[in-house]
Amino acid sequence: MSTILYRHSPLGEMVQATSLAFLFLGWRCRILRMSSHADAKPQPRLAYPADAERIAKVINVAFRLAENFFIDSDRITVSEVQELLNKGAFLLVDDGDSLAGCVYIEPRGVRAYLGLLSVNPQLQKSGVGSLLMAAAEDHCRQKGCQSMDILIVNQRAELPAFYQKRGYFETGTAPFPPDVITKLPVHFIKMSKNLA
Repeated sequence: MSTILYRHSPLGEMVQATSLAFLFLGWRCRILRMSSHADAKPQPRLAYPADAERIAKVINVAFRLAENFFIDSDRITVSEVQELLNKGAFLLVDDGDSLAGCVYIEPRGVRAYLGLLSVNPQLQKSGVGSLLMAAAEDHCRQKGCQSMDILIVNQRAELPAFYQKRGYFETGTAPFPPDVITKLPVHFIKMSKNLA
């Protein structure tokens, strides 16, 4: 929840209300967003079909930065996001008009699949990825899933440790899609986590 502070006199009288914070200084007006709790964190939410374009944008920006050394193409199109929304769900963390991050989840009986974890590059290492992972696991656990499966690209050397810290372990490998052109030989590493 935010607080509105009206400063309407040179003496600095303050009046509180809720919503955006407005700070009036003389003839100028600035809008400030202020949390009423210093440690308040954004809460992930389920995506709507109208979010498809923003989802594709944050995925492609995040993956382009991380994977441009082995692949030149975008990771996903808006129509592919729309198809995924029909099979599973995306969890999002909003950041104003853009997204701070997103993750795809697809319950598959007692197992679930998690993929496309993406964080806006300007917000990486801020906890958004971990927040999305925890929310995705909780969501799938509530749907009755007992295990979470992921696929990571072998060329992303930083990923195994990221997921191992969160309780995932390697279960094998899988081929990379043959129709995707890469600059280096690439395959997937399969990982899983017990959600029970």
